[in-house]
Amino acid sequence: MLLAREFIGYLSRQLVKRLTPQVVETSDVNGTADAIALLIEEELAVEDQLNDEVRDLLSQYSEYMRKEGVSYQEMFRRIKNTLISQRKVIRASGRDSGDNMKLSRDKITDISHKIVTSLRKSRSVRLKRDPNDVRLEIVKQITDILQMEDRVDKAARQKIRTIKRDIAEGGEEYDLLHRRYYAEELKKLGIDLAK
Repeated sequence: MLLAREFIGYLSRQLVKRLTPQVVETSDVNGTADAIALLIEEELAVEDQLNDEVRDLLSQYSEYMRKEGVSYQEMFRRIKNTLISQRKVIRASGRDSGDNMKLSRDKITDISHKIVTSLRKSRSVRLKRDPNDVRLEIVKQITDILQMEDRVDKAARQKIRTIKRDIAEGGEEYDLLHRRYYAEELKKLGIDLAK
């Protein structure tokens, strides 16, 4: 998943905190944050499931690709692009669509529409503004939080690069160090994902 579950929880809590009481009113802050977190997780899981499906397809043709000299990455990209267009899936990864953040602007907009729809259906939430104004505020707040997260991620990666020995990205040691440094950088900003 592009965003860690803990960060999605933080994002949803911050979103509710920043929207209340000016934009929305809620009688169940935690329930509203949990509902938003679940919605975001489900949206990001769609692309993860698509990636798994593409990997399964490619595993069936690995021998053919090896014989023909076809790059795994190129075939993965082509098949994924085909499935995305066929199923009308909105790309989650911002880096795939040219955005600087982890989530694409299109995905943030799509999620904002779904959050507003969910909030309007909730009995514990009342919108204090026009639904589109609420949606635009959600986009703004998610973007602000993700830009902060991007700075933290870059700082954690930079710490790993300063280690004298070479640590390959994607490896177990890299992932462990990244999680540790990422948590340290978030704590510097007063953010504890465990809360």
